[in-house]
Amino acid sequence: MFTHRFSLAALVSALVFVHPGSAQVVRYGFGTPATPDELAKFFSIPPDGRGLPSGSGNAKKGAELYALACAACHGEKLEGNPAKGIGGDKLLGGRGSLATKTPVKTVESYWPYATTLFDYIKRAMPFNAPGSLSDDDIYSIVAYILSEAKIIKPTETMDAKTLPAVTMPNKDGFVPDPRPEVELYR
Repeated sequence: MFTHRFSLAALVSALVFVHPGSAQVVRYGFGTPATPDELAKFFSIPPDGRGLPSGSGNAKKGAELYALACAACHGEKLEGNPAKGIGGDKLLGGRGSLATKTPVKTVESYWPYATTLFDYIKRAMPFNAPGSLSDDDIYSIVAYILSEAKIIKPTETMDAKTLPAVTMPNKDGFVPDPRPEVELYR
């Protein structure tokens, strides 16, 4: 590709630069700034729940939605569907298995924050139509999964206030990352 000792990163760095002694970035006259609506499509819900949308859901409604939108891949009883390598992961079980020779990574055993479940479903599920579920639908599916895992009571309602307050079984199963550059992204 390159016959000289230049890397692609060095080439890109040379093309996009900051003038010495100023904070002004060189502009090339193409592209447009992203609008707030366009930026709203890119999100990540942190553990404290900042950015969770309004709405709510419960396990009863979540069971109905799960059967329609999730069971084909994740199994009728959240047991996963690994048939032919195209099915969804198991969602329940595996508590205490991560430090064993046969770890089972599930919502119940691995995920340290309930908000991660909402975030992931909102961005990536269902597999065949990501982003197609309403926020109320997602809160309901999350409530169903968490109640089936016996993390919350089946009668609890999940919303922007209650979801971040859920204590996941593996909340303390992670070691903080000591690299200082990680703090730049918090």
